[in-house]
Amino acid sequence: MKVVVDLSRCKGYAQCAFLAPEAFRMHGEEALMYDPNPDDTQRDQVLRAAAACPVQAILVDQLEGRDAPAEASAS
Repeated sequence: MKVVVDLSRCKGYAQCAFLAPEAFRMHGEEALMYDPNPDDTQRDQVLRAAAACPVQAILVDQLEGRDAPAEASAS
């Protein structure tokens, strides 16, 4: 799983940090720090955190699901 946060959109509401504290944390009052490759055991928490973001600044890319069709079409 890969996580990308659009930090220009992030407003520091910290909903993600409450819902997935191992993947997202606030540094000070406004700066978000995050793990771009959280462990799969955190998948549900990360997906809930992304869904709860008021400005939808969190993108979660499940690479294995995206890559399969591209490999099939390349043959």
